[in-house]
Amino acid sequence: MEHIFAKKSLGQNWLVSQSALAKIVEAAEIKRGERVLEIGPGKGALTERLLAAGAEVTAIEKDHRLTLPLQEKFTAELKKSALTLLEADALKLPESLLADLSPYKLVANIPYYITGEIIRAFLESDFPPIKAVIMVQKEVAKRILAADKKESILSISVKAYGAPTIAGIVPRGAFRPVPNVDSAILVISDINKNFFDTIMARDFFAIVKKGFAQKRKFLKSNLDISNETLSACGLADKIRAEDLILNNWKNLTEKLHPISS
Repeated sequence: MEHIFAKKSLGQNWLVSQSALAKIVEAAEIKRGERVLEIGPGKGALTERLLAAGAEVTAIEKDHRLTLPLQEKFTAELKKSALTLLEADALKLPESLLADLSPYKLVANIPYYITGEIIRAFLESDFPPIKAVIMVQKEVAKRILAADKKESILSISVKAYGAPTIAGIVPRGAFRPVPNVDSAILVISDINKNFFDTIMARDFFAIVKKGFAQKRKFLKSNLDISNETLSACGLADKIRAEDLILNNWKNLTEKLHPISS
């Protein structure tokens, strides 16, 4: 596979650091026989580690150039059904495939230009992973964790479904070709939809998006609500969207869009 060069248009950067690969698999806490969905196996470096850990891997590869070399590399694993290799777009997977895989873990070094879409698609799916371990840009991971105590649509969206942590920072030199940014191993654990027990997801996200519409404005202006409504939710008059934590948004949604009993 050495003659296959990374395609910039597909956001390909091969992860070549053995320590980074080991950290990803360690963070995934794979038990023998567990099902793992891998997006963008590339040249198979992570796939190899996942199989060695005892996972039953379904690898989704969009790049036609890599399918045959991967088949040749993993002939034995494909034959004994330890590995399933599909040439497909990870953002267009049928729900039936995810249903058949469930319960599964999502473990991947994903193309950075579709990070937000991948996270949203899998967390919002009817058949989400029970855990996700994905390589993302370091700054994106920090934004998801709200390391600066300033929340965003992305951080709130992830926390509504699971608990995000960073398992490690991966320097840009761990990839070929070398990207312009450092990366982080983002772990989203305890993925579920329990947060939406008393609210509708569509109402919640509509309020969050409206609240962040103009970041520098106060929340009451963006949502067009009164000081009394804010006070009823335990919020100050001059508060901005980035200062609200997850449950503040839930309280607002319950107040503005109550579900009739």
